[in-house]
Amino acid sequence: MYHQEIVKPPKGYDRRSFDACGISAFMNVDGKMESGEKIVKMITTMMDRENGLGAGFAIYGIFPDRKDYFCFQMLLDDEEAKRRVRDYLSRHTMIVDEEPIPTRETPAVRQPIPVLWRFFLSPLEEKKREQDAYDYMMRIVMYINAEIDGAFCMSSGKNMAVFKGNGWSGDVAHFYAIDEIQSYFFMAHSRFPTNTPGWWGGAHPFNLFDLSIIHNGEITSYGTNKRYVEMFGYRCTLMTDSEVVTYILDLLIRRQKLPLQVACMAAAPAYHKVIESHEGEKLSFWRLIRETYRPAMINGPFSICVGMNEPTPALLGLTDRKKLRPLIAATSRGGRSVFLSSEECAVRIIGEEVEQVWAPLAGNPVIVEKGSGIVSKGETPPLADHQVKMIPKAAPEDSALEHPVS
Repeated sequence: MYHQEIVKPPKGYDRRSFDACGISAFMNVDGKMESGEKIVKMITTMMDRENGLGAGFAIYGIFPDRKDYFCFQMLLDDEEAKRRVRDYLSRHTMIVDEEPIPTRETPAVRQPIPVLWRFFLSPLEEKKREQDAYDYMMRIVMYINAEIDGAFCMSSGKNMAVFKGNGWSGDVAHFYAIDEIQSYFFMAHSRFPTNTPGWWGGAHPFNLFDLSIIHNGEITSYGTNKRYVEMFGYRCTLMTDSEVVTYILDLLIRRQKLPLQVACMAAAPAYHKVIESHEGEKLSFWRLIRETYRPAMINGPFSICVGMNEPTPALLGLTDRKKLRPLIAATSRGGRSVFLSSEECAVRIIGEEVEQVWAPLAGNPVIVEKGSGIVSKGETPPLADHQVKMIPKAAPEDSALEHPVS
């Protein structure tokens, strides 16, 4: 077990000295399933980035027999909170199945350990006919997190789940038996959100439906970003920058259907002097993106990895425009696997299968899709000639959701 192999300093690390997180992710683009041992090895090799207050994993493709249902992975204070959530869900969804989230006894994981439970859900048929199923289920997620005492939904996607907790990454991995879970696509994070108290729900990854993020850095535009997403029905209950980034990307990618390259341009746009160096269609489009999505622009030092299932399983890596936080990308021999991480050591620890390692340009996304492989290496500035065809004629209109389901 990896948590047993990790050697920590005798007196531990000084939690006051940390200003970085560890992020790691990989996808087998051919869809080959393997255990979580590799992602555990990647994240635990960066122990100097941890403080023992939180870690987590997002894993895709793990419920093939129930892939059509939303899986709500819940953190619950007690059995009474579970009853409240079940009663609420039974009124507004069809509960297809429910079960405890499997765990191992792990003394090193910080107490108190919440009740860990998951529900497999489908929207009521009449709601499917009346409105988009995802928007309906989004209102339910927001209501649970904001209104039901003692309940937090740590993930809500289809055929995926988030596993996170209060502890060192190796201990959290052992607690959830990550090394035994089979998947083709893993993400991992260590440390804890900069401005969030140390509790289970505040650990990364952050998730909404099929979209999950792991984040290293601090978003200085949090207030502007928060007010913007709240116009569209999102409710920021955790008061942390990583949560609001999740909602921004869900808005741009799922609800407004921007191509990934364009969504990244909106979230981390080029400086004005770079925009004005373009001509014609490129200049007009850059200006349009910058003006339309100004409140969605993410400022401050950051590197993020984003995982998603829809419309195509994809892994995305993006840094701020000055690359004040690190991000490394790599491929295995033959390009079967693609890796993203804070540090090269987390890739090299995998062994001889790593073939190519590179550092993406600041503010330029690495985009990897299942089946297609690397769509963008992050080495070409946005709006290169071959990318213009990705630009939609206009972004679809969107509006705020109705009041939460109660």
